[in-house]
Amino acid sequence: MEMLENAIKDRGTIIGDTIVKVDSFLNHEMDTALLYEIGQEFHRMFKGKPVTKIVTIEAGGIAPALMAGLAFNVPVVYAKKQKSLTMKGDVYSESVYSFTKQVYSNVTISKDRLSADDHVLIIDDFLANGEAAAGLINILKQAGATVAGIGIVIEKSFQPGRTRLEEKGIEVVSLARIAKISAGQIEFLKS
Repeated sequence: MEMLENAIKDRGTIIGDTIVKVDSFLNHEMDTALLYEIGQEFHRMFKGKPVTKIVTIEAGGIAPALMAGLAFNVPVVYAKKQKSLTMKGDVYSESVYSFTKQVYSNVTISKDRLSADDHVLIIDDFLANGEAAAGLINILKQAGATVAGIGIVIEKSFQPGRTRLEEKGIEVVSLARIAKISAGQIEFLKS
């Protein structure tokens, strides 16, 4: 997605050779026009799937998931990293490791938010090692829901996340695929 790749190049900040900071348009301050287009692109890529819900993990995945939910006209559910006092009753839960924060979080979704009838599209802001998506897949399995696919805004293709998820037989669509980060430059995979 050219608009996204341009935003990454023009407004992203490279940290070392593995991290791209995109908080100026994606996951802190949000470029709503870009996010709208991201939602439309996910809809275009997965419109043949019977999606009944979008699932993501807080917080970076919420904005693109919301825009995809709007395009599909389906509810968006996000896994919470901390169970709140208002989350009564049973929950689905999974431990997930964050590459950028380098901590484990026990993410939860209330059992009344998912069912075996759901066909779920997972949306997230980044794919590195596939930990967040794998955790969400495990939660969806606990619910008996079907994974319709995984939509990623930015994939770091030089890390093993895609392979890990595709080995589970799940379609992964990434809107921007970074081949490598080197000497302060980003190189994208060509589609």
